[in-house]
Amino acid sequence: MSDSAGCGESGGVAGAGQDAEADSEPPQQATSLPGGVDPEVRETSEEGAPPAAKRVRTSGEDLATEQVAEPVKILGETPAQAGLLLEDPAPPAQSTGEPPQCEEKGPGGEEVPISPGGDEECRENGDGVHDAALEEEEEAKPEEECNASGSADSPSGGQQTCGPLSPASSLGLEFTQNPQMLTGSCTEYSSLPENYLKGCKWAPDGSCILTNSADNVLRVYNLPPEIYSYNWDLLPEMSPVLRMAEGDTVYDYCWYPKMNSLDPDTCFLASSSRDNPVHIWDAFYGQVRASFRPYNHLDELTAAHSLCFSPDGTQLYCGFDKTVRIFYTERPGRDCEERPTVVKKQGQSGIISCFGFSPCQSVYACGSYSRCAGLYSCQDGTLLALLPTRHHGGLTHLLFSPDGNYLYTGGRKDSEILCWDLREPGKVVFSLKRNVATNQRIYFDLDLSGKYLLSGDTEGVVSVWDTQTAPPDGNEELLQPQLRFQAHWDCTNGISIHPFMPLLASSSGQRQFPWPGDSEGESASDGEGGEAAASPQEMRQDNALSLWWAGPLGPAPEGGEEPNAAAVEA
Repeated sequence: MSDSAGCGESGGVAGAGQDAEADSEPPQQATSLPGGVDPEVRETSEEGAPPAAKRVRTSGEDLATEQVAEPVKILGETPAQAGLLLEDPAPPAQSTGEPPQCEEKGPGGEEVPISPGGDEECRENGDGVHDAALEEEEEAKPEEECNASGSADSPSGGQQTCGPLSPASSLGLEFTQNPQMLTGSCTEYSSLPENYLKGCKWAPDGSCILTNSADNVLRVYNLPPEIYSYNWDLLPEMSPVLRMAEGDTVYDYCWYPKMNSLDPDTCFLASSSRDNPVHIWDAFYGQVRASFRPYNHLDELTAAHSLCFSPDGTQLYCGFDKTVRIFYTERPGRDCEERPTVVKKQGQSGIISCFGFSPCQSVYACGSYSRCAGLYSCQDGTLLALLPTRHHGGLTHLLFSPDGNYLYTGGRKDSEILCWDLREPGKVVFSLKRNVATNQRIYFDLDLSGKYLLSGDTEGVVSVWDTQTAPPDGNEELLQPQLRFQAHWDCTNGISIHPFMPLLASSSGQRQFPWPGDSEGESASDGEGGEAAASPQEMRQDNALSLWWAGPLGPAPEGGEEPNAAAVEA
Protein backbone atom coordinates (compact mmCIF):
# COMPACT_ATOMS: atom_id res chain seq x y z
CA MET A 1 0.00 0.00 0.00
CA SER A 2 1.17 3.48 -0.66
CA ASP A 3 1.65 5.46 2.51
CA SER A 4 0.99 8.70 0.67
CA ALA A 5 -2.43 7.56 -0.45
CA GLY A 6 -4.02 8.50 2.83
CA CYS A 7 -6.32 6.60 5.13
CA GLY A 8 -8.74 4.01 3.80
CA GLU A 9 -12.41 3.42 4.26
CA SER A 10 -13.89 0.01 4.91
CA GLY A 11 -17.24 -1.37 3.91
CA GLY A 12 -17.32 -3.21 0.63
CA VAL A 13 -18.69 -1.92 -2.64
CA ALA A 14 -21.33 -4.60 -2.58
CA GLY A 15 -22.22 -3.71 0.99
CA ALA A 16 -22.37 -0.66 3.21
CA GLY A 17 -19.87 2.16 2.91
CA GLN A 18 -18.54 3.82 6.03
CA ASP A 19 -18.46 7.49 6.81
CA ALA A 20 -15.30 9.26 5.82
CA GLU A 21 -12.93 8.95 8.70
CA ALA A 22 -10.74 11.73 9.97
CA ASP A 23 -7.11 11.64 8.88
CA SER A 24 -6.06 10.90 12.45
CA GLU A 25 -8.31 7.88 12.82
CA PRO A 26 -7.36 4.42 11.58
CA PRO A 27 -9.63 2.73 9.06
CA GLN A 28 -12.34 0.60 10.56
CA GLN A 29 -12.15 -3.10 9.89
CA ALA A 30 -15.41 -4.81 9.07
CA THR A 31 -16.14 -8.46 8.50
CA SER A 32 -17.75 -8.80 5.08
CA LEU A 33 -20.21 -11.37 3.84
CA PRO A 34 -19.88 -12.93 0.39
CA GLY A 35 -20.99 -9.73 -1.29
CA GLY A 36 -18.75 -7.57 0.85
CA VAL A 37 -21.81 -6.67 2.97
CA ASP A 38 -21.35 -5.74 6.58
CA PRO A 39 -23.33 -8.33 8.62
CA GLU A 40 -24.40 -5.68 11.09
CA VAL A 41 -26.25 -3.69 8.44
CA ARG A 42 -27.48 -6.49 6.18
CA GLU A 43 -31.26 -6.24 6.12
CA THR A 44 -34.12 -7.46 4.01
CA SER A 45 -37.23 -5.63 2.98
CA GLU A 46 -40.06 -6.19 5.43
CA GLU A 47 -42.90 -5.24 3.13
CA GLY A 48 -41.58 -7.05 0.04
CA ALA A 49 -41.12 -3.93 -2.10
CA PRO A 50 -37.61 -3.61 -3.49
CA PRO A 51 -36.01 -0.76 -1.57
CA ALA A 52 -33.25 1.51 -2.77
CA ALA A 53 -29.94 -0.23 -2.37
CA LYS A 54 -27.93 2.77 -1.31
CA ARG A 55 -28.41 6.42 -0.42
CA VAL A 56 -25.65 8.89 -1.14
CA ARG A 57 -24.71 11.60 1.25
CA THR A 58 -21.88 14.09 1.26
CA SER A 59 -19.78 15.37 4.09
CA GLY A 60 -17.47 18.22 3.21
CA GLU A 61 -15.31 17.11 0.31
CA ASP A 62 -15.72 13.39 1.04
CA LEU A 63 -18.38 11.28 -0.56
CA ALA A 64 -19.66 8.40 1.52
CA THR A 65 -22.50 5.97 1.13
CA GLU A 66 -25.00 4.64 3.60
CA GLN A 67 -26.80 1.32 3.53
CA VAL A 68 -30.55 1.79 3.49
CA ALA A 69 -31.83 -1.71 3.02
CA GLU A 70 -30.67 -4.81 1.25
CA PRO A 71 -32.61 -6.02 -1.81
CA VAL A 72 -34.97 -8.88 -1.24
CA LYS A 73 -33.45 -12.32 -1.22
CA ILE A 74 -33.46 -14.51 -4.30
CA LEU A 75 -35.22 -17.82 -4.42
CA GLY A 76 -32.95 -20.78 -4.94
CA GLU A 77 -34.03 -22.16 -8.28
CA THR A 78 -31.44 -23.50 -10.65
CA PRO A 79 -30.93 -21.84 -14.05
CA ALA A 80 -32.31 -24.95 -15.77
CA GLN A 81 -35.73 -24.15 -14.29
CA ALA A 82 -35.95 -20.98 -16.38
CA GLY A 83 -37.53 -22.95 -19.23
CA LEU A 84 -35.11 -21.55 -21.83
CA LEU A 85 -32.83 -23.78 -23.84
CA LEU A 86 -29.58 -21.99 -23.20
CA GLU A 87 -27.36 -24.90 -24.12
CA ASP A 88 -28.22 -24.30 -27.77
CA PRO A 89 -27.27 -20.72 -28.65
CA ALA A 90 -29.93 -20.60 -31.36
CA PRO A 91 -33.46 -19.76 -30.19
CA PRO A 92 -36.34 -22.19 -30.72
CA ALA A 93 -37.64 -22.31 -34.26
CA GLN A 94 -41.20 -21.50 -33.30
CA SER A 95 -42.83 -19.55 -30.56
CA THR A 96 -45.39 -21.40 -28.45
CA GLY A 97 -47.64 -18.38 -28.37
CA GLU A 98 -48.57 -19.09 -24.76
CA PRO A 99 -48.52 -16.25 -22.26
CA PRO A 100 -45.62 -16.14 -19.86
CA GLN A 101 -46.36 -17.91 -16.63
CA CYS A 102 -44.31 -15.76 -14.36
CA GLU A 103 -42.20 -12.65 -14.40
CA GLU A 104 -38.84 -11.74 -13.08
CA LYS A 105 -36.97 -8.53 -12.56
CA GLY A 106 -33.67 -7.82 -14.20
CA PRO A 107 -31.16 -5.08 -13.54
CA GLY A 108 -33.06 -1.85 -13.45
CA GLY A 109 -36.16 -3.38 -11.92
CA GLU A 110 -37.92 -3.99 -15.25
CA GLU A 111 -40.28 -6.96 -15.29
CA VAL A 112 -39.22 -9.55 -17.85
CA PRO A 113 -41.52 -12.44 -18.76
CA ILE A 114 -40.08 -15.94 -18.69
CA SER A 115 -40.99 -18.49 -21.33
CA PRO A 116 -43.12 -21.33 -19.92
CA GLY A 117 -41.01 -24.17 -18.66
CA GLY A 118 -40.98 -26.79 -15.93
CA ASP A 119 -41.87 -26.37 -12.28
CA GLU A 120 -40.48 -22.86 -12.08
CA GLU A 121 -41.36 -20.23 -9.54
CA CYS A 122 -41.64 -16.51 -9.96
CA ARG A 123 -38.51 -14.78 -8.77
CA GLU A 124 -38.69 -11.68 -6.69
CA ASN A 125 -35.59 -10.20 -8.23
CA GLY A 126 -32.66 -11.06 -10.48
CA ASP A 127 -32.56 -12.50 -13.95
CA GLY A 128 -32.33 -16.26 -14.38
CA VAL A 129 -32.43 -16.26 -18.15
CA HIS A 130 -28.72 -16.47 -18.60
CA ASP A 131 -27.20 -18.36 -15.70
CA ALA A 132 -26.73 -21.69 -17.42
CA ALA A 133 -23.98 -20.23 -19.53
CA LEU A 134 -22.58 -18.44 -16.50
CA GLU A 135 -22.13 -21.70 -14.61
CA GLU A 136 -20.46 -23.25 -17.64
CA GLU A 137 -18.03 -20.34 -17.81
CA GLU A 138 -17.30 -20.52 -14.10
CA GLU A 139 -16.65 -24.25 -14.31
CA ALA A 140 -14.29 -23.72 -17.23
CA LYS A 141 -11.90 -21.45 -15.39
CA PRO A 142 -8.95 -20.22 -17.44
CA GLU A 143 -6.45 -21.26 -14.79
CA GLU A 144 -7.60 -24.87 -14.97
CA GLU A 145 -7.50 -24.90 -18.76
CA CYS A 146 -3.98 -23.58 -19.21
CA ASN A 147 -2.49 -27.06 -19.21
CA ALA A 148 -5.00 -28.48 -21.70
CA SER A 149 -4.79 -27.92 -25.41
CA GLY A 150 -7.85 -26.30 -27.00
CA SER A 151 -9.51 -27.35 -30.19
CA ALA A 152 -9.44 -23.92 -31.77
CA ASP A 153 -6.51 -22.86 -33.86
CA SER A 154 -4.49 -19.85 -32.81
CA PRO A 155 -4.02 -16.84 -35.13
CA SER A 156 -0.66 -18.21 -36.19
CA GLY A 157 -2.06 -21.60 -37.16
CA GLY A 158 -1.05 -23.60 -34.05
CA GLN A 159 -3.28 -24.95 -31.34
CA GLN A 160 -4.25 -23.04 -28.27
CA THR A 161 -2.49 -23.92 -25.06
CA CYS A 162 -5.31 -22.54 -22.93
CA GLY A 163 -8.56 -23.62 -24.50
CA PRO A 164 -11.74 -21.65 -23.89
CA LEU A 165 -14.52 -22.90 -26.16
CA SER A 166 -14.15 -24.28 -29.63
CA PRO A 167 -15.53 -22.10 -32.43
CA ALA A 168 -18.20 -24.67 -33.23
CA SER A 169 -19.60 -24.61 -29.69
CA SER A 170 -18.82 -21.06 -28.63
CA LEU A 171 -21.75 -18.89 -29.66
CA GLY A 172 -23.16 -20.25 -32.90
CA LEU A 173 -21.89 -17.19 -34.75
CA GLU A 174 -22.25 -17.31 -38.50
CA PHE A 175 -20.83 -14.64 -40.76
CA THR A 176 -21.58 -16.22 -44.11
CA GLN A 177 -24.22 -13.50 -44.52
CA ASN A 178 -24.95 -10.11 -43.06
CA PRO A 179 -26.24 -10.06 -39.47
CA GLN A 180 -29.91 -9.21 -39.17
CA MET A 181 -30.88 -6.11 -37.25
CA LEU A 182 -33.46 -6.94 -34.58
CA THR A 183 -34.16 -3.75 -32.67
CA GLY A 184 -32.39 -0.77 -31.16
CA SER A 185 -32.73 2.56 -29.44
CA CYS A 186 -32.47 5.90 -31.23
CA THR A 187 -35.32 8.01 -29.81
CA GLU A 188 -33.53 8.01 -26.45
CA TYR A 189 -30.61 9.94 -27.95
CA SER A 190 -32.57 12.35 -30.15
CA SER A 191 -33.85 14.65 -27.42
CA LEU A 192 -30.51 16.46 -27.19
CA PRO A 193 -28.45 17.69 -30.15
CA GLU A 194 -25.34 15.67 -30.95
CA ASN A 195 -26.01 13.16 -28.21
CA TYR A 196 -23.75 10.58 -29.82
CA LEU A 197 -22.90 7.29 -28.15
CA LYS A 198 -19.47 6.31 -26.87
CA GLY A 199 -19.57 2.54 -26.87
CA CYS A 200 -21.70 -0.30 -25.53
CA LYS A 201 -20.85 -3.29 -23.34
CA TRP A 202 -22.79 -6.45 -22.57
CA ALA A 203 -23.07 -7.41 -18.91
CA PRO A 204 -20.93 -10.44 -18.00
CA ASP A 205 -24.07 -12.56 -17.57
CA GLY A 206 -25.61 -11.32 -20.81
CA SER A 207 -28.74 -9.93 -19.16
CA CYS A 208 -28.37 -6.30 -20.22
CA ILE A 209 -26.39 -3.74 -22.20
CA LEU A 210 -24.57 -0.69 -20.85
CA THR A 211 -24.07 2.42 -22.98
CA ASN A 212 -22.31 5.75 -22.60
CA SER A 213 -23.23 8.90 -24.50
CA ALA A 214 -22.29 12.55 -24.89
CA ASP A 215 -24.89 13.69 -22.33
CA ASN A 216 -22.75 11.98 -19.64
CA VAL A 217 -25.49 9.47 -18.84
CA LEU A 218 -24.87 5.73 -18.48
CA ARG A 219 -27.88 3.72 -19.60
CA VAL A 220 -28.76 0.09 -18.96
CA TYR A 221 -31.01 -1.82 -21.38
CA ASN A 222 -32.48 -5.20 -20.54
CA LEU A 223 -32.32 -7.88 -23.21
CA PRO A 224 -35.78 -8.08 -24.82
CA PRO A 225 -37.43 -11.42 -23.95
CA GLU A 226 -38.73 -11.73 -27.53
CA ILE A 227 -35.16 -12.43 -28.59
CA TYR A 228 -35.57 -16.01 -27.39
CA SER A 229 -38.23 -16.68 -30.03
CA TYR A 230 -38.37 -15.88 -33.71
CA ASN A 231 -41.12 -13.29 -33.25
CA TRP A 232 -38.67 -10.60 -34.20
CA ASP A 233 -41.27 -8.60 -36.07
CA LEU A 234 -42.87 -7.91 -32.67
CA LEU A 235 -39.75 -6.39 -31.17
CA PRO A 236 -40.39 -2.81 -30.00
CA GLU A 237 -37.76 -0.12 -29.77
CA MET A 238 -35.61 -0.61 -26.71
CA SER A 239 -35.90 1.77 -23.76
CA PRO A 240 -33.41 2.02 -20.92
CA VAL A 241 -34.42 0.68 -17.54
CA LEU A 242 -31.76 2.74 -15.75
CA ARG A 243 -30.15 6.13 -16.31
CA MET A 244 -27.10 7.04 -14.24
CA ALA A 245 -25.95 10.63 -14.74
CA GLU A 246 -22.32 11.57 -14.18
CA GLY A 247 -21.27 15.13 -13.43
CA ASP A 248 -18.99 15.60 -16.43
CA THR A 249 -17.48 13.81 -19.41
CA VAL A 250 -17.27 10.07 -18.80
CA TYR A 251 -13.73 8.83 -19.44
CA ASP A 252 -14.31 5.11 -19.00
CA TYR A 253 -16.73 2.57 -17.56
CA CYS A 254 -16.75 -1.18 -16.95
CA TRP A 255 -18.85 -3.99 -15.47
CA TYR A 256 -17.98 -5.95 -12.37
CA PRO A 257 -16.68 -9.22 -13.92
CA LYS A 258 -18.56 -11.51 -11.50
CA MET A 259 -21.87 -9.79 -12.13
CA ASN A 260 -24.81 -12.19 -11.81
CA SER A 261 -28.40 -10.96 -11.90
CA LEU A 262 -29.45 -13.64 -9.42
CA ASP A 263 -27.17 -12.03 -6.84
CA PRO A 264 -27.96 -8.30 -6.52
CA ASP A 265 -24.79 -7.74 -4.48
CA THR A 266 -22.71 -8.41 -7.60
CA CYS A 267 -24.74 -6.19 -9.93
CA PHE A 268 -22.69 -3.03 -10.16
CA LEU A 269 -20.41 -1.15 -12.52
CA ALA A 270 -17.67 1.47 -12.27
CA SER A 271 -17.34 4.76 -14.10
CA SER A 272 -14.87 7.62 -14.13
CA SER A 273 -15.60 11.17 -15.20
CA ARG A 274 -13.75 14.46 -15.34
CA ASP A 275 -13.12 16.13 -11.96
CA ASN A 276 -15.01 13.36 -10.15
CA PRO A 277 -14.08 10.29 -8.14
CA VAL A 278 -14.60 6.81 -9.50
CA HIS A 279 -18.22 5.90 -8.86
CA ILE A 280 -19.66 2.46 -8.25
CA TRP A 281 -23.24 2.29 -9.55
CA ASP A 282 -25.88 -0.20 -8.47
CA ALA A 283 -27.18 -1.91 -11.63
CA PHE A 284 -30.56 -2.67 -10.02
CA TYR A 285 -31.49 0.78 -8.70
CA GLY A 286 -29.12 3.18 -10.48
CA GLN A 287 -27.72 4.74 -7.31
CA VAL A 288 -24.13 5.28 -6.23
CA ARG A 289 -22.98 2.51 -3.92
CA ALA A 290 -19.50 3.78 -3.19
CA SER A 291 -16.68 5.99 -4.45
CA PHE A 292 -12.95 5.60 -4.95
CA ARG A 293 -11.15 8.91 -4.63
CA PRO A 294 -7.69 9.20 -6.20
CA TYR A 295 -5.56 12.18 -5.20
CA ASN A 296 -2.45 13.60 -6.81
CA HIS A 297 0.76 14.77 -5.16
CA LEU A 298 -0.93 18.09 -4.29
CA ASP A 299 -3.73 16.24 -2.49
CA GLU A 300 -6.17 17.28 -5.20
CA LEU A 301 -8.83 14.97 -6.53
CA THR A 302 -7.86 13.66 -9.94
CA ALA A 303 -9.92 11.61 -12.39
CA ALA A 304 -8.96 8.20 -13.75
CA HIS A 305 -8.65 8.02 -17.54
CA SER A 306 -9.27 4.28 -17.72
CA LEU A 307 -10.81 1.56 -15.56
CA CYS A 308 -10.70 -2.22 -15.39
CA PHE A 309 -11.57 -4.75 -12.69
CA SER A 310 -9.20 -7.63 -12.07
CA PRO A 311 -10.60 -10.96 -13.32
CA ASP A 312 -11.59 -12.02 -9.80
CA GLY A 313 -13.21 -8.64 -9.15
CA THR A 314 -11.27 -7.91 -5.98
CA GLN A 315 -9.30 -4.98 -7.41
CA LEU A 316 -10.07 -1.98 -9.59
CA TYR A 317 -7.22 -0.76 -11.80
CA CYS A 318 -7.24 2.94 -12.69
CA GLY A 319 -5.04 4.61 -15.29
CA PHE A 320 -3.37 7.99 -14.81
CA ASP A 321 -0.44 9.86 -16.29
CA LYS A 322 2.52 7.44 -16.03
CA THR A 323 0.80 5.78 -13.06
CA VAL A 324 -1.56 2.93 -12.29
CA ARG A 325 -3.51 3.04 -9.06
CA ILE A 326 -5.18 -0.07 -7.66
CA PHE A 327 -8.16 0.14 -5.34
CA TYR A 328 -9.62 -2.80 -3.45
CA THR A 329 -13.25 -3.37 -4.33
CA GLU A 330 -14.32 -4.11 -0.76
CA ARG A 331 -12.64 -0.96 0.60
CA PRO A 332 -13.98 2.28 -0.93
CA GLY A 333 -12.25 5.54 -0.15
CA ARG A 334 -8.82 6.90 -1.00
CA ASP A 335 -6.58 4.05 0.13
CA CYS A 336 -4.88 2.55 -2.92
CA GLU A 337 -1.69 0.99 -4.24
CA GLU A 338 0.31 3.17 -6.60
CA ARG A 339 2.42 1.68 -9.40
CA PRO A 340 4.42 4.14 -11.52
CA THR A 341 4.97 3.02 -15.11
CA VAL A 342 8.07 5.20 -15.47
CA VAL A 343 10.97 4.64 -13.07
CA LYS A 344 14.19 6.61 -13.48
CA LYS A 345 13.02 7.82 -16.88
CA GLN A 346 12.60 4.24 -18.06
CA GLY A 347 9.31 2.57 -18.82
CA GLN A 348 5.94 3.40 -20.35
CA SER A 349 5.19 7.11 -20.50
CA GLY A 350 1.96 8.90 -21.27
CA ILE A 351 -1.54 8.58 -19.86
CA ILE A 352 -2.61 4.98 -19.29
CA SER A 353 -5.67 4.84 -21.53
CA CYS A 354 -6.76 1.18 -21.50
CA PHE A 355 -6.26 -2.12 -19.66
CA GLY A 356 -6.48 -5.81 -20.42
CA PHE A 357 -5.91 -8.96 -18.34
CA SER A 358 -4.47 -12.20 -19.61
CA PRO A 359 -6.96 -15.06 -19.18
CA CYS A 360 -4.22 -17.60 -18.43
CA GLN A 361 -1.41 -15.80 -16.65
CA SER A 362 -1.04 -13.27 -13.88
CA VAL A 363 -0.25 -10.55 -16.39
CA TYR A 364 -2.03 -7.37 -17.43
CA ALA A 365 -1.43 -5.02 -20.33
CA CYS A 366 -1.58 -1.23 -20.31
CA GLY A 367 -2.02 0.95 -23.38
CA SER A 368 -1.05 4.59 -23.27
CA TYR A 369 -1.36 7.71 -25.34
CA SER A 370 2.38 7.47 -25.97
CA ARG A 371 1.44 4.93 -28.70
CA CYS A 372 2.83 1.86 -26.97
CA ALA A 373 1.68 -1.03 -24.76
CA GLY A 374 3.36 -2.62 -21.78
CA LEU A 375 2.99 -5.97 -20.03
CA TYR A 376 3.10 -6.04 -16.23
CA SER A 377 2.98 -8.57 -13.42
CA CYS A 378 -0.25 -8.56 -11.43
CA GLN A 379 1.60 -9.33 -8.19
CA ASP A 380 3.83 -6.28 -7.92
CA GLY A 381 3.42 -4.36 -11.18
CA THR A 382 6.87 -5.26 -12.51
CA LEU A 383 7.31 -4.29 -16.16
CA LEU A 384 7.73 -7.55 -18.08
CA ALA A 385 7.89 -6.22 -21.63
CA LEU A 386 7.39 -2.96 -23.48
CA LEU A 387 6.07 -3.47 -26.99
CA PRO A 388 7.58 -1.37 -29.80
CA THR A 389 5.87 1.83 -30.89
CA ARG A 390 4.12 0.75 -34.06
CA HIS A 391 0.86 2.68 -33.82
CA HIS A 392 0.41 6.12 -35.32
CA GLY A 393 -1.91 7.32 -32.55
CA GLY A 394 -2.42 6.80 -28.86
CA LEU A 395 -3.82 3.42 -27.87
CA THR A 396 -7.51 3.44 -27.01
CA HIS A 397 -8.37 -0.27 -26.73
CA LEU A 398 -6.65 -3.63 -26.33
CA LEU A 399 -7.72 -7.26 -25.88
CA PHE A 400 -6.01 -10.54 -25.05
CA SER A 401 -6.83 -13.62 -27.08
CA PRO A 402 -8.58 -16.38 -25.10
CA ASP A 403 -5.42 -18.50 -25.10
CA GLY A 404 -3.38 -15.59 -23.70
CA ASN A 405 -0.74 -15.83 -26.45
CA TYR A 406 -1.81 -12.82 -28.48
CA LEU A 407 -2.62 -9.18 -27.79
CA TYR A 408 -4.72 -7.00 -30.09
CA THR A 409 -4.18 -3.23 -29.92
CA GLY A 410 -5.85 -0.30 -31.64
CA GLY A 411 -5.33 3.45 -31.49
CA ARG A 412 -7.00 6.74 -32.30
CA LYS A 413 -6.58 8.12 -35.81
CA ASP A 414 -4.88 4.82 -36.59
CA SER A 415 -6.13 2.58 -39.37
CA GLU A 416 -4.55 -0.62 -38.01
CA ILE A 417 -5.39 -3.17 -35.35
CA LEU A 418 -2.16 -5.06 -34.60
CA CYS A 419 -1.94 -8.65 -33.36
CA TRP A 420 1.15 -9.19 -31.19
CA ASP A 421 2.64 -12.58 -30.38
CA LEU A 422 3.40 -12.36 -26.66
CA ARG A 423 5.63 -15.44 -26.80
CA GLU A 424 7.96 -13.27 -28.87
CA PRO A 425 7.31 -9.76 -27.51
CA GLY A 426 7.65 -7.24 -30.28
CA LYS A 427 6.54 -9.57 -33.07
CA VAL A 428 3.46 -8.53 -35.02
CA VAL A 429 1.63 -11.56 -36.42
CA PHE A 430 -0.74 -9.64 -38.70
CA SER A 431 -2.60 -6.35 -38.97
CA LEU A 432 -6.25 -5.54 -39.59
CA LYS A 433 -7.25 -2.45 -41.57
CA ARG A 434 -10.12 -0.23 -40.51
CA ASN A 435 -10.98 3.39 -41.21
CA VAL A 436 -10.38 5.46 -38.05
CA ALA A 437 -10.16 9.18 -38.76
CA THR A 438 -11.09 10.48 -35.31
CA ASN A 439 -9.69 10.72 -31.81
CA GLN A 440 -12.77 8.93 -30.55
CA ARG A 441 -12.30 5.51 -28.97
CA ILE A 442 -13.36 2.87 -31.50
CA TYR A 443 -13.93 -0.43 -29.71
CA PHE A 444 -13.36 -3.89 -31.12
CA ASP A 445 -14.31 -7.26 -29.66
CA LEU A 446 -13.40 -10.96 -29.80
CA ASP A 447 -15.76 -13.89 -29.41
CA LEU A 448 -15.11 -16.48 -26.69
CA SER A 449 -13.20 -18.78 -29.02
CA GLY A 450 -10.95 -16.01 -30.33
CA LYS A 451 -11.92 -16.89 -33.89
CA TYR A 452 -13.82 -13.75 -34.87
CA LEU A 453 -12.70 -10.18 -34.28
CA LEU A 454 -15.20 -7.40 -35.00
CA SER A 455 -14.68 -3.66 -35.24
CA GLY A 456 -16.56 -0.65 -36.52
CA ASP A 457 -15.07 2.41 -38.19
CA THR A 458 -15.79 6.08 -38.75
CA GLU A 459 -17.86 5.30 -41.86
CA GLY A 460 -20.32 3.11 -39.98
CA VAL A 461 -19.02 -0.15 -41.45
CA VAL A 462 -18.49 -3.21 -39.24
CA SER A 463 -15.73 -5.58 -40.37
CA VAL A 464 -15.47 -9.22 -39.32
CA TRP A 465 -12.09 -10.98 -39.44
CA ASP A 466 -11.45 -14.68 -39.06
CA THR A 467 -8.19 -14.68 -37.11
CA GLN A 468 -7.61 -18.38 -37.76
CA THR A 469 -7.09 -17.72 -41.45
CA ALA A 470 -3.88 -15.86 -40.68
CA PRO A 471 -0.73 -17.28 -42.30
CA PRO A 472 1.10 -19.64 -39.93
CA ASP A 473 4.48 -18.02 -40.57
CA GLY A 474 3.21 -14.64 -39.35
CA ASN A 475 4.88 -12.33 -41.87
CA GLU A 476 2.90 -9.31 -40.70
CA GLU A 477 0.59 -9.73 -43.64
CA LEU A 478 -2.62 -7.74 -43.90
CA LEU A 479 -5.54 -9.99 -42.98
CA GLN A 480 -8.58 -9.37 -45.18
CA PRO A 481 -12.02 -9.24 -43.52
CA GLN A 482 -14.38 -12.14 -44.03
CA LEU A 483 -17.42 -9.85 -44.00
CA ARG A 484 -18.16 -6.12 -44.04
CA PHE A 485 -21.62 -4.63 -43.61
CA GLN A 486 -23.04 -1.15 -43.15
CA ALA A 487 -24.30 -1.12 -39.56
CA HIS A 488 -24.88 2.64 -39.21
CA TRP A 489 -24.72 5.74 -41.35
CA ASP A 490 -22.36 7.40 -38.88
CA CYS A 491 -19.29 6.29 -36.93
CA THR A 492 -19.75 2.84 -35.39
CA ASN A 493 -17.73 3.38 -32.24
CA GLY A 494 -18.90 0.41 -30.18
CA ILE A 495 -19.26 -3.30 -30.89
CA SER A 496 -19.88 -5.96 -28.27
CA ILE A 497 -20.51 -9.71 -28.63
CA HIS A 498 -23.01 -11.37 -26.31
CA PRO A 499 -21.36 -13.77 -23.81
CA PHE A 500 -23.24 -16.89 -24.90
CA MET A 501 -25.67 -16.03 -27.72
CA PRO A 502 -25.03 -15.04 -31.36
CA LEU A 503 -26.04 -11.45 -30.64
CA LEU A 504 -24.14 -8.26 -31.38
CA ALA A 505 -24.66 -4.82 -29.92
CA SER A 506 -23.37 -1.77 -31.78
CA SER A 507 -23.40 1.94 -30.99
CA SER A 508 -22.93 4.87 -33.31
CA GLY A 509 -22.37 8.61 -33.49
CA GLN A 510 -19.59 11.13 -33.25
CA ARG A 511 -19.09 14.83 -32.63
CA GLN A 512 -20.21 16.73 -35.72
CA PHE A 513 -18.32 19.82 -36.78
CA PRO A 514 -20.01 22.48 -38.94
CA TRP A 515 -18.92 22.51 -42.53
CA PRO A 516 -17.04 25.58 -43.79
CA GLY A 517 -19.46 28.30 -44.72
CA ASP A 518 -22.32 27.08 -42.53
CA SER A 519 -22.22 30.16 -40.33
CA GLU A 520 -22.23 32.43 -43.38
CA GLY A 521 -24.85 30.46 -45.26
CA GLU A 522 -27.70 32.80 -44.38
CA SER A 523 -25.82 35.93 -45.39
CA ALA A 524 -24.73 34.52 -48.73
CA SER A 525 -26.82 35.48 -51.73
CA ASP A 526 -26.95 31.85 -52.88
CA GLY A 527 -28.41 30.05 -49.92
CA GLU A 528 -28.24 26.77 -51.77
CA GLY A 529 -24.49 26.53 -51.25
CA GLY A 530 -24.77 26.58 -47.47
CA GLU A 531 -27.67 24.14 -47.45
CA ALA A 532 -25.84 21.77 -49.75
CA ALA A 533 -22.84 21.76 -47.45
CA ALA A 534 -24.90 21.13 -44.34
CA SER A 535 -27.21 18.55 -45.83
CA PRO A 536 -24.68 15.65 -46.00
CA GLN A 537 -23.65 16.37 -42.44
CA GLU A 538 -27.24 16.09 -41.25
CA MET A 539 -27.80 12.92 -43.23
CA ARG A 540 -24.80 11.24 -41.60
CA GLN A 541 -25.99 11.79 -38.05
CA ASP A 542 -26.97 8.43 -36.59
CA ASN A 543 -26.89 8.27 -32.80
CA ALA A 544 -28.28 4.86 -31.95
CA LEU A 545 -27.85 1.55 -30.18
CA SER A 546 -28.57 -1.48 -32.39
CA LEU A 547 -29.04 -5.17 -31.66
CA TRP A 548 -28.05 -7.72 -34.32
CA TRP A 549 -28.62 -11.45 -34.77
CA ALA A 550 -25.45 -13.12 -36.08
CA GLY A 551 -26.50 -16.75 -35.82
CA PRO A 552 -28.38 -19.23 -37.98
CA LEU A 553 -31.67 -17.86 -39.22
CA GLY A 554 -34.98 -19.60 -38.64
CA PRO A 555 -38.24 -18.61 -40.29
CA ALA A 556 -37.72 -15.41 -42.25
CA PRO A 557 -39.30 -12.46 -40.45
CA GLU A 558 -41.96 -10.51 -42.23
CA GLY A 559 -40.97 -7.28 -43.87
CA GLY A 560 -38.15 -6.21 -46.11
CA GLU A 561 -34.47 -6.09 -45.44
CA GLU A 562 -33.24 -3.44 -43.08
CA PRO A 563 -31.73 -0.53 -45.01
CA ASN A 564 -28.73 -0.29 -42.69
CA ALA A 565 -27.78 -3.94 -43.03
CA ALA A 566 -26.59 -3.56 -46.59
CA ALA A 567 -23.48 -5.39 -47.63
CA VAL A 568 -20.31 -3.42 -48.29
CA GLU A 569 -17.98 -4.50 -51.02
CA ALA A 570 -14.44 -4.92 -49.81
